[in-house]
This record gives sequence, structure tokens and C-alpha cells, in this order.
Amino acid sequence: MKPRFKDILLLLLLACGAFSLATFLQPRATSWSKRADADSTLKVLLGDGRRLFADAFFEKADVYFHSGYYPSIFDRRPPPKDTRHLTAEEGSPADDAHDKAMNFLGPPKDWVERFGRHFRITQHTHLAGGNEREILPWLRLSAELDPQRVDTYTVAAYWLRNQGKADEAERFLREGLRANPGSYEILFELGCLYSENYHDIDRARNVWELALRKWQEQQSTQKEPDLFSLSNISIHLASLEESSGHLDRAIIYLEYAKKASPHPEALQKQIDELKEKQKATPDQRKN
Repeated sequence: MKPRFKDILLLLLLACGAFSLATFLQPRATSWSKRADADSTLKVLLGDGRRLFADAFFEKADVYFHSGYYPSIFDRRPPPKDTRHLTAEEGSPADDAHDKAMNFLGPPKDWVERFGRHFRITQHTHLAGGNEREILPWLRLSAELDPQRVDTYTVAAYWLRNQGKADEAERFLREGLRANPGSYEILFELGCLYSENYHDIDRARNVWELALRKWQEQQSTQKEPDLFSLSNISIHLASLEESSGHLDRAIIYLEYAKKASPHPEALQKQIDELKEKQKATPDQRKN
């Protein structure tokens, strides 16, 4: 049976359509392939909206850190924006400020709410005893979706090295530096790792000095500079230099910290003590 002219024409049209579609899709397929090589599948699927998911995953880590005690959209206060409490020492100013912020329930409004609180978590607690590892998968997801969120790397690295996984923490911090070149926050945490976990004072000094330079480049001209980070970097450098016997340098860094501190009088007292120590040991001036 011979093919009809109409059938031949239809086949030609289908062939032309397939060729046109292939021509249209090929460069896009190549682009998608390249993006898939560079980014995770989730990034490709979610597009720019991935940062919203990254924020949600970071918040989920915060919820786990508080064992579920966390303000919802129905509570009197919104979720805390400051994430320093996730790595703050107990009793520190950042921890105390966070404790006050997390007192979001207040007294019950009536007997119904009072009764209902027997069936939900109503106490502000933090994970401890190694259970902090529960927040790490959420932080990894957050970093995958938004590599520019710096505190994801610093918080995760802090808890990784406190879990005895210093090498993994270093890899994660360096991944963060590749995504955020010159981040003084990540450099500060990397210096803490070298100092506290590897006990490599020289590398810690070099990284913290770089963190201070990056802070000055990025924050010194800002209307509301990140004084908390300046204080942290300067105090750690001052402590390192004092322990190394370099009192002149320690005083310089304490002067930086004093400008950033809400309680400069305590730092001034420390500066005065170092100056007295210098007088007792004049050979320290040569270092």
C-alpha cells in the first residue's frame, strides 16, 4: 500500500517540528546541565525562592536547639532574628538577651490557656550533652540552598568542632569562604578552630588578623557597624598576644575592643594592668 501524499506531508511537518524543538531546547538543556554541576538539584528546582527555604531550614535548626520551645506566628513575639545565641556561652550577654527575648508566652490570659499549656513545651531550654548534633542536618540544607548565609557556616562549624569533628568543621568553613570570600565572621570562627582545636597559635593569629582587616574594609564606614564581631576578634587577638608576651600588641587590640564594647571601663582596667606589667618588664617592649 503506497503512502498518501497527506501522510508524507504530515511526517515532514512532524520532523520539522522535532528539529525545531531540539534546536530550542538544546542550549537550555546545556545550561541546566551546567547549573546542575554547580548547584544542587534543589537549587535548580526552587530558583531564587530557595533562600526562603534556607531561612526556614535555619529556623528549624533553631527550633530543635530549643527542643520545640519557639514562638509561632500566633505568639506575641516574632521568632528572634539574632542568631548569636546558638553559639553563645551560658550567662554571656548574648545568652541573657536571648533568654529575655524567648520569654514570649507571658502569663496565661485565662484558664483555657493555662490548661492548654500542660500539653505543650513551655520551658526555655537548649540542647546539651551531644544532642546539639540534631541541628546539623538542617544547617547543611540551609547552606546548600543559600550559600551566602554566613551564620549557617559559623553556627554549624561551632557545633561540629564541639562534637570533636574539627576536620569536618574546617572543611565546612572553607566551603563557606569559597561562597563568601573575605567574610570576617567565617574567618573569626576558623581562627577559633585553629586556636582551640588544633592549638596552632600562629595560624590562628594570621586568620584573626585577616578577619580584623576584612572587618575594617567592610564595616568601618557603615552607619551601624557590626561591633559585636569587632569586639570578638579584637579580644581574641589581645588574649593571644598577651599569652605570647607581646603586651604592646595586646594593648592595641584591647583599644579596638574598648571602642566596640558596651562596657569599656572593664577593658580600660585590663589595659591599665597590662601597662603596669610593661613597666615591670621593660624588655617586653622589644617584641
